[in-house]
Amino acid sequence: MKIGFTNKVSKNFIQLAGVVTLGLFLAGCSTGSFLGGDDQAAQGNATTALANIAVDQNALNSNSSALPAIATECPPIRVRSGGEALFSYANKKIGDARALNYQAVIDKQSRNCVVSNGLITVKMGVVGRLLLGPLGNQGEFTLPLRFAVERDGTAVFSQKYDIPVNVTPPSQSEEFVKVVENVAIPYLGGEDIVIWVGFDPKG
Repeated sequence: MKIGFTNKVSKNFIQLAGVVTLGLFLAGCSTGSFLGGDDQAAQGNATTALANIAVDQNALNSNSSALPAIATECPPIRVRSGGEALFSYANKKIGDARALNYQAVIDKQSRNCVVSNGLITVKMGVVGRLLLGPLGNQGEFTLPLRFAVERDGTAVFSQKYDIPVNVTPPSQSEEFVKVVENVAIPYLGGEDIVIWVGFDPKG
């Protein structure tokens, strides 16, 4: 993802700060081994916290028995294609970099789970940035961000959130964080469950 308004050093610094911020926000939700182990995120190490909740492409473990299924892994969280960035242009000059008011990007997404028989309760979040363009002015902005959960391609949760971002002088950019908690996903066994996030200006 190319961002034209920050140099490489400042971009890396902001991304690192975003990772630490999101790790601290999600650290309070217990995952551990997903089977009752201690959550290392609670130890305050944000890097370890994010490692503990990294995407596992093995999806979910399915148990075919008469008892309720027990999920053993947290569903992956992904940025929906086309929703990773949001652009605002002046005078409807879409695509004209000189008319750009601002662009917003998602830098980091993560999730954490508490698993019990038949339910996966998810805490999910993102860290992102809003950067002013050539025609942008400091002030208050609202970013439309949607979280959704799909099970076998069908949405079982979908909610759009208006994220306030305030850019104050002399800054030309501002970080934002959004965390959504207590999303309960029924799990019967063998389903393909994916968490999606992205900007959704059309609602």
